[in-house]
Amino acid sequence: MSRMSMEELIECKDPNAWIEFEKGWINEVELGRKFFKDGRPFDLEGLKNCMRSGYSYLEGVEELLYGLRQNNYEMHAFTNYPNWYQMIEDKLKISRYLSWTFCSCKNGKRKPDHGFYLDALQHLKVDPSNCIFIDDSKTNVNAAIALGIIGLHFKDAKTLLEDLSLMGIQISTDEEGKEICYTSYDAVGWWSICLD
Repeated sequence: MSRMSMEELIECKDPNAWIEFEKGWINEVELGRKFFKDGRPFDLEGLKNCMRSGYSYLEGVEELLYGLRQNNYEMHAFTNYPNWYQMIEDKLKISRYLSWTFCSCKNGKRKPDHGFYLDALQHLKVDPSNCIFIDDSKTNVNAAIALGIIGLHFKDAKTLLEDLSLMGIQISTDEEGKEICYTSYDAVGWWSICLD
C-alpha cells in the first residue's frame, strides 16, 4: 500500500467529517464511514494510535501548569477536539492542572466561533477582561480579543512567559526560591486562565 501525501489526503477527505466529529455531531463509526469522499476504508484505530503516541508535554509546560495551579489560577482547556481528548487525559493526566470544561465535542462549537467563547464566559461567570486566552492560532486569539477577552498569541516559550509576567501572572517558586517559568502550551491545544 502506498502512502498518501498531505495534499492528496486533503483532496480525498470529506471536508466536514472531522469538524463534525470534533463538534460531537457524529461518532467514530460515522467518522470512519465519511472520512474519505469516495467511501474507501479508513484505519480509525491506526489514526488513534498515531495520535496517542504523539501526545506529550512540550518542554516546560507541565511545570508552568503546576506553578499556576499552585497560585490558584483557575484554568480550563478550550479546545477543538473530539471525545478523543480522553486519550490525552489518560496519557498526560492534564486534569491535575486544568479542567476539560470547553471541548468542542461537549459544546458542539469550535474556535473561532464567537458563540463558543461567549458560552465559556457565561459558564465561568467572569468578565471577559478577567480571562486570558492563549492559542497558537492568531485567528482564534483575534476572536477572543474581539469579545474583550485578553488574548495571547503563542510564538515561543520565552515570549509567552514575558507576556504573562508583564500581566502580573504569578508563577510559583520552587523550594530554592527560583521561579518556575515555562511556556503554557499543552498537548490539548490552548487554555484560558481566569483572573477572578
